[in-house]
Amino acid sequence: MPEHTSFLSYLVANSALEHNLKGVNTVLGGHSAEHSAEPIAASVAVAILVILFALIGRAGLANRADVTPKTSLSPTTILEVIVGIFYDMMSGLMGPVRAKRYFPLIGTAALFILASNVVGMIPGITPPTSSLNVTLACALLVFVAFNVFGLMENGFAYVAHLAGPVWWLAPLMFPIEVVSLCIRPVTLAVRLMLNMAVDHVLLGIIAGLVGLFVPIPIMMLGTLVCFVQVYVFCMLSSIYIALATDDMHHGHGDEHAHSAHGH
Repeated sequence: MPEHTSFLSYLVANSALEHNLKGVNTVLGGHSAEHSAEPIAASVAVAILVILFALIGRAGLANRADVTPKTSLSPTTILEVIVGIFYDMMSGLMGPVRAKRYFPLIGTAALFILASNVVGMIPGITPPTSSLNVTLACALLVFVAFNVFGLMENGFAYVAHLAGPVWWLAPLMFPIEVVSLCIRPVTLAVRLMLNMAVDHVLLGIIAGLVGLFVPIPIMMLGTLVCFVQVYVFCMLSSIYIALATDDMHHGHGDEHAHSAHGH
């Protein structure tokens, strides 16, 4: 895929960050220092924007005299919609108790990835989620988290279930289950990265070929892709958490999680 440069590339190229990153390659390898640093700089900028947005939304909720949702568009109402969508999704997969317990992780991931995707719709800005470095970091965080949650909830039973239902299958099942477990963050990262990179490149090509107004339908489709990819990432992450935190001591799990995993 050919390299594309945004204004962040030029900012990084003229900053001290370039000198600190010389010789550092991305996971895909071979990119210049500014291209290596651009996703990092963009991710930091998006993270700051998300924190500010969340603080403004929280202040709006704290100052509200009643609990009736407002009809006007504001950071508070946008935050309420996002929280409602992803909490309802988690509650359907793992029940309300675990949804409240693990929502801070999924909710934060949803806000960060959504903001990262949306900024890519602005001309001249490359979405951080079009970089495998960023998406793999998000996926590895989820990977570490659901394994830690599984160990906290089930202890050694979480590891024992990887050996299969009967002991004599353990030499065969355990390596297969471990490999399957480790593939999860890779699929999360690559799926998100490819969808956002292709969408951004397609928008850039069409905008360059046909001008300003014709790409509007592509931008509308790109906006849909932004939201769908956030939902898919968070849904799969929630399924992994639900499966890891099922009650494994008694041989039965959450029906919602197993049903969703089956689909």
